Amino acid sequence: MAIDPIPHVSISRIIGLLEVLDDAGGRYDVFRLARDVNFEFGEILMVLKAAEMLDLVVTPGADVVLTATGKELLRAKVNARKKLLKQQIKRLPLFRTVVEALHRVEHQREHEDAFLEIFALQLPAEDSEAVLKTVIDWGRYTELLGYSPDEKELYLDQPE
Repeated sequence: MAIDPIPHVSISRIIGLLEVLDDAGGRYDVFRLARDVNFEFGEILMVLKAAEMLDLVVTPGADVVLTATGKELLRAKVNARKKLLKQQIKRLPLFRTVVEALHRVEHQREHEDAFLEIFALQLPAEDSEAVLKTVIDWGRYTELLGYSPDEKELYLDQPE
């Protein structure tokens, strides 16, 4: 299974972008958006790419448009948001690879080095440490993954 890198942006940045879009009626010109939210253009593109991978926005032409899933996320309370985002990230090949690796090991826990190795092999053009940090951040936010900084281990938050 080919895996795609995920942009190194926080979930809170993605949600912030969705809120701005929602306030604007659900549609925004990308260039105007970058100027209005005072992000560098490259930064806004990373946030948009992450939101698009999670099916929260679509980007026809130079516009960015909130999807039904994006609207649902904004209307939801915190726990429902986490649950919805958990469903979305579980569809991403990168997270499927991490979850499958954890299912294959005893106690569903694995040292971060195993994942750094996977990312180095599967995503040679990416910074494996940055990929790992984003996987941990998104995984923890959605309660899909847990991380123990003392043991430097990832684990399934609630074994399925």
